[in-house]
Amino acid sequence: MANEQPSGTSILKQPKEVWAVAFACVVAFMGIGLVDPILPAIAHELSATAAQTELLFTSYLLITGVMMFFTSWISSRIGAKKTLMIGLAFIVVFALLAALSGSVEAVIGFRAGWGLGNALFISTALATIVGAASGGTSSAIILYEAALGLGIAIGPLLGGLLGSVSWRGPFFGTAALMAIAFVAIVVLLGKEDRSARVATKFSAPFRALGNPALAILAGAALFYNMGFFTLLAWTPFALDLPKESAALQLGLIFFGWGLCVAIASVWIAPLLTARMKRTTALTLVLPLLTLDLVAAGVFAGSTLGLIVCVVLGGLLLGILNTVLTESVMEATELPRSVASSAYSGVRFLGGAAAPPLAAQLAIWFSPSVPYYVAGGSVLIAAILVLSGVRFLGRVNNGPESLLAEAESIGVGEPA
Repeated sequence: MANEQPSGTSILKQPKEVWAVAFACVVAFMGIGLVDPILPAIAHELSATAAQTELLFTSYLLITGVMMFFTSWISSRIGAKKTLMIGLAFIVVFALLAALSGSVEAVIGFRAGWGLGNALFISTALATIVGAASGGTSSAIILYEAALGLGIAIGPLLGGLLGSVSWRGPFFGTAALMAIAFVAIVVLLGKEDRSARVATKFSAPFRALGNPALAILAGAALFYNMGFFTLLAWTPFALDLPKESAALQLGLIFFGWGLCVAIASVWIAPLLTARMKRTTALTLVLPLLTLDLVAAGVFAGSTLGLIVCVVLGGLLLGILNTVLTESVMEATELPRSVASSAYSGVRFLGGAAAPPLAAQLAIWFSPSVPYYVAGGSVLIAAILVLSGVRFLGRVNNGPESLLAEAESIGVGEPA
């Protein structure tokens, strides 16, 4: 691969531009689990129901998903640096407004703005890191993967620590860190070569979904993401921990979850796909996630049992995030940015629907039922992949390049 790291060169010897974007990536990926530990506290302090509080995920993911259809069109016209800056600015403003809110409805609305900013930033970050790397492309990508894993793991822990003081703490913390990242991007990231831009058509991601392989994978990801976000968003309520210590305890639990997601995404998934076809990996691991979610339903009344299911589920989620999106990258001849935009837009819609549905199912039936429904949703994803194997021949074409693997990890995460 072009521009590989010279032998013996440390991966730490990267230009300042790479470090600036990598730091911003850590903070951006922290947003995945940052809010999770404070969901019960927000519900209590703002006199909101669980279903209302779950809309914090829905507004965020819905806007992120919708915007993913358009990010490649935007960045191909205004450039990566401006797209990064606009994304970071949105996150700073809306995280600060969420921290200052006095009602759950306001926080829900401001989380939507936060989702807009994150979509713009995350969709552009990897390309920026690779473009800025003069010390070797492989080194830059390893740093990107490390930043991603660090952010996923630290987000819930920081959310729990700050949330133990006040539910507003994680929002203020995100705003402050992203403001630092914004300044770093402005100061350290150089000007772009406008002549290198290739404009993407506005309709390209929508037309891409007409491709059978991409449509199958996007549909599978939609149902899979319903399982993902049921586990992530409903569990803080299902555990029903003491209010005075819930934020910190949830932060520690989901730190373990995030660590497993990161380890599986960066290390286990590549080892697995080196030994079996991607379609085989999907049809193996998706049913395992179904069993994990069913077990979570069975142990919903047991704190220890549910925690074990959540942490073990992190390993399965990490594998699936990477393998699913690797498959998307290889399934068609479409440009990667177009395929990932279409795929991400659809999959985040599944994530947006899951949290309020889980809360409502718990009201209608019991705290276990959301996990059973989520398990059924993931099983549908497995059936879609299995029944569409004849359209997925390109998915298994050889080992993934380092660059494509990093793209898969980045796009696969529900930022």
